[in-house]
Amino acid sequence: MTDKIDWYHDFIDFEYNVDDQDLVALFYYEKDESLSHDDIIGRLASESSIGTWTTLETLEDEIYQMRARSFWRDGNFVKIAYPLKLWEEGNMPQVLSGVAGNIFGMKAVKNLRLIDIKFPTEFVKSMRGPNKGPKAFQDYLGKEGPLTSCVPKPKLGLNTARHIEVGLDAWTGGIDCIKDDENLTNQSFNRFHDRVEKMAIARDKAESETGDKKDAFINVTAETKEMERRVRMIHDHGFKYFMVDVVTTGYSAVQTMADLAHDFDMAIHAHRAMHATFTKHMTHGMNMYLLAKIMRLIGVDNIHIGTVVGKLDSPKQDVIDMKDMLLMDKMKETGVRFLDQDFAGMNATVPTASGGLHPGTLPEVLDIYNTRDMALQVGGGIHGHPDGTHHGAKATIAAIDAWKEGITLEEKAKSSPALAKSLEKFGYIQPV
Repeated sequence: MTDKIDWYHDFIDFEYNVDDQDLVALFYYEKDESLSHDDIIGRLASESSIGTWTTLETLEDEIYQMRARSFWRDGNFVKIAYPLKLWEEGNMPQVLSGVAGNIFGMKAVKNLRLIDIKFPTEFVKSMRGPNKGPKAFQDYLGKEGPLTSCVPKPKLGLNTARHIEVGLDAWTGGIDCIKDDENLTNQSFNRFHDRVEKMAIARDKAESETGDKKDAFINVTAETKEMERRVRMIHDHGFKYFMVDVVTTGYSAVQTMADLAHDFDMAIHAHRAMHATFTKHMTHGMNMYLLAKIMRLIGVDNIHIGTVVGKLDSPKQDVIDMKDMLLMDKMKETGVRFLDQDFAGMNATVPTASGGLHPGTLPEVLDIYNTRDMALQVGGGIHGHPDGTHHGAKATIAAIDAWKEGITLEEKAKSSPALAKSLEKFGYIQPV
């Protein structure tokens, strides 16, 4: 280390040989014009590891060797390697406090985007991962995918009795799971405990009528200890899934929920509400791909990643990349889209398509995902059916069956009046 006021350039080493035990982060940055690229990438590595704005008399050689190193740069992209000993095993919040911490507030960068992190195998093995993932289709519902779910709409305002009535119509129309929307929790018009108790009764009725297993993604989002109580109540009423708004509750809370899922042999449906506050701007924040990866490592079983054809912003290649990462055991680095990742045999997470879907869009979504190990969430496209929710659900299942059978929706509609009426209303529109 040189004797000077700042030592940022000590954190640059283009000759560094990355170790298998290193955690590697890929960033895009836009710099202050008064600084060089080396000034920026040195600051990023320094401030996210052991450094600060000046040299230190307290720095020992052993600690100096623990510094992060910016070891690769191409244009405005940089890769930084961090020794594994900087991170507490099994503690995702601590990792993000470093890699995605103070550096985002530095004056030296106009914009900064964390694109991906390669987690070393030792750290991956310290995480719980999903309890079930796609295995839940058979283990909980006795079926193959894709899994289907439906939110009773309007998303807020339905009283408990009406919520259950709408959900029962969807269940008996063929939908697997009834889902709370992201902002339904325990409001005065639809209390959580009433919803759980009455949904359990309706679930049993739907199973009796259809002969199929049914479940629900009931939203437990709240303060962490209250979430624990809500998960226990859901479990005691025989449900196998529960739902968490994973961004608004935070990484620590989701880790606690993952522990409960493993303990109770349950599965987590992860809603990503609020993610776009830091994922949508392509030059700043954090990539949705990385958020999805983090949630797989923590242990969610399903997570929303976009539809491409729906109402929410979801570029096609991004959705395909996320789908592959959630389902595969190993990812091979591709340019600056994502890094290598070995999940060390960890269970997969179910990629979930949601937001503005209806029967006319489903074959295209299924073609894009190109797997049955996925979930389809359809809300308005079911409840907006001219004959109501039950027939909207039947139209949805018919559209999925058409894709499985390799026939067009028009051909399938000849034997499905519900699908025919859905196509008459919605056609193939892609909501904006």
